[in-house]
Amino acid sequence: MRSVDLWKQTARRTKVELYAIYLACKDPRVPWYAWLLATCVVAYAFSPIDLIPDFIPILGYVDDLILIPLGIALVLRLIPQDVMAESRAKAAAAIAEGKPTNWLAAGIIVALWLLVALAGVVLVFRAVGVELRAPYVH
Repeated sequence: MRSVDLWKQTARRTKVELYAIYLACKDPRVPWYAWLLATCVVAYAFSPIDLIPDFIPILGYVDDLILIPLGIALVLRLIPQDVMAESRAKAAAAIAEGKPTNWLAAGIIVALWLLVALAGVVLVFRAVGVELRAPYVH
């Protein structure tokens, strides 16, 4: 098997695993700490914004190649095996029918990043000494 095919197969498996983790988060048998970590891993994996931007040579892909798989591995240790088995079956079936999309989840992720960006701008303005206030209206 060529290395390109191996990478593609690994990427497909990772997508199925992430979707299975997303489905497992909806199960009440998942402990709260596993739910919290799983939610963070899935949100980060599907987020359009990376911790380290991809245009930075070598380091830009560290999160995609190391952080996300490590997060997945840790989450898989915390979620009960029977829940993951059921979630994997549901994920495989959903992906076989067509790519699942959740616009609400995507909207929430984008809204959270916008809030983080806004908070960053406010902090920078405060650090520089710029006062933020509403415009004067008569």
